[in-house]
Amino acid sequence: MSEPKYSISFVIPCLNEEETLPLVLEKINRLRKTTFTDRPTEIVVSDNGSTDRSVEIAESMDARVAHCPVRGYGAALQWGIRNAAHDVVIFADADDTYDFLDSPKLVAELEQGYDLVFGSRLDGDIKPGAMPFLHRRLGTPVLNFFINALHARDGNKVRDCNSGFRCFKREAFNSWGVESTGMEFASEMLVKALKNNARMSQVPITLSPDRPGREPHLRTWRDGMRHLLQVFLEAPHFFHHVGLAAVALSWVLLLAGWRIGPFVLGFASVFGLHTMMFALLGSLFGLTLWGVGLLLSAMVESKQWIYRKLLQLGEGQLFWVSCAFGAVSLGFFVAIVVRWAANGFKHLALERETMLLIAFGANGLLFVAHVLTAHLIKQMRSKLPSS
Repeated sequence: MSEPKYSISFVIPCLNEEETLPLVLEKINRLRKTTFTDRPTEIVVSDNGSTDRSVEIAESMDARVAHCPVRGYGAALQWGIRNAAHDVVIFADADDTYDFLDSPKLVAELEQGYDLVFGSRLDGDIKPGAMPFLHRRLGTPVLNFFINALHARDGNKVRDCNSGFRCFKREAFNSWGVESTGMEFASEMLVKALKNNARMSQVPITLSPDRPGREPHLRTWRDGMRHLLQVFLEAPHFFHHVGLAAVALSWVLLLAGWRIGPFVLGFASVFGLHTMMFALLGSLFGLTLWGVGLLLSAMVESKQWIYRKLLQLGEGQLFWVSCAFGAVSLGFFVAIVVRWAANGFKHLALERETMLLIAFGANGLLFVAHVLTAHLIKQMRSKLPSS
């Protein structure tokens, strides 16, 4: 006996798409009457406040309209998925750039045992004018790189992270905890699917250009930055590793400059004050990166034990850790002042020692500031009402 076919909900986010929505709905209804006659199907148009005839058109073409009260691409999709009734959700835009007649390919792939299948434009047919040069050659490849480098495992690499044509099991999606309400919804969905070890696949699809005169909802630089920030939001480990590496290398150079002093290497003089100055800058840069990871760990779960230990410090421990760094820095400073005073406040060759002190004090101050800020964020989050 063959396994039952998945029931399907077609979810379409919509904001003033009266010109193209009929074309999209006609394609879906054609599939429902031909290809998907062996299973229950429905169309959910998640309306995001349309002021044209979009709602009227949707209702006249056998679609159920779900009125989303929150503006945003992600909000409309979240609302539509929440109002879907069937096992599998297929979503794409209402502008007819994605061809819903490709849906059977996504469903067939999903039925091979995957949780999420998305259409890959880069592996399919991109019609002339359908994808701006910057999106195709810069934006999407860069986001693909970071998502794969930070979140994907071998055999589960993403080839078109910005594709808006996706097919997935609704139960799996609900377990991923996707929250975004803007365009970054697409990146958050992929990242959280990867972090939850979802089984993912991709199939080639066709992408067509916008209809003449239609103003796209996408804003290239704003939405691109939203995607990038969303990818890094889920990656405290990146800032932890890169930040610690930069701090460690900088302190190796600082200590070498302190103990070895200027050293001629070929045509360059290294390990002098200039080396120590750049090392000081590098340590601050690295600690800043590391601190970003700590602040992210106060908002999302992190596997880095240093972050976890620091965030688990009690108020008393936090107070004494802060005092310890301040006391050590002050002690070093006082020692130099005492030595200076003992020599009648005359010139002393203590440039390297002073540079080391400044580096330690600045690093300590920045470290304490990061830890205190992370605890403030953690405390504020604990006071927010649970959703």
